Amino acid sequence: MTAAVARPRALLFDWDNTLVDSWETIHEALSQTFAAMGREPWSLQETKLRVAKSLRDSFPPLFGERWEEARRRYLDAFTAIHLARLRAMAGAAEMLQELAGGGFYLAVVSNKTGAVLRREAEHLGWTARFSRLVGAGDAALDKPAAAPMLLALEGSGIACDEAWYVGDTALDMECARNAGCRGVLLGARALEEDSFARFPPDLHLPGCAALARHVGGL
Repeated sequence: MTAAVARPRALLFDWDNTLVDSWETIHEALSQTFAAMGREPWSLQETKLRVAKSLRDSFPPLFGERWEEARRRYLDAFTAIHLARLRAMAGAAEMLQELAGGGFYLAVVSNKTGAVLRREAEHLGWTARFSRLVGAGDAALDKPAAAPMLLALEGSGIACDEAWYVGDTALDMECARNAGCRGVLLGARALEEDSFARFPPDLHLPGCAALARHVGGL
């Protein structure tokens, strides 16, 4: 017999491509960065498969000693276009409203640079929905380390095993495991990817509306 799943006290969310659609913007900023650094740009599909870690974790292996220059170029390219192109994922605004009304503790844990994350949340009018907006650089380590998850729950009185972490990549599921949260995969990302064999989700749902229904039924 399958054990009943407990209703979470907190829902922590990834940001990019979980709550907001940003692949095209990320890809364009990366393409400009790669070109400026004399590298062959990735295809959009390669970007989707390879982008998950924060800049401070992913850029040193890519650009070596010039990674900080590449980081500046990427952030300049990204911030020039991101707010104009920012779009919520289907059903995200309604889901957040429903969950906030249900009394859940809501927070974001993202590998997007913290200041940029908070600027986007403010642009969408979502800042008040979240108790914490934790981005890359805000904690001692970035995802998949547990540190940003612990920071997101700090002062809430909620333990990690009472929280769900909702994201769209295997790195998000790894982060959930490292923190002791329940990992929820949102969207249609292929579970056949090798990375999901190592870090499978505890729950896989097709989108925001499905998540709201599922939690509401617990």
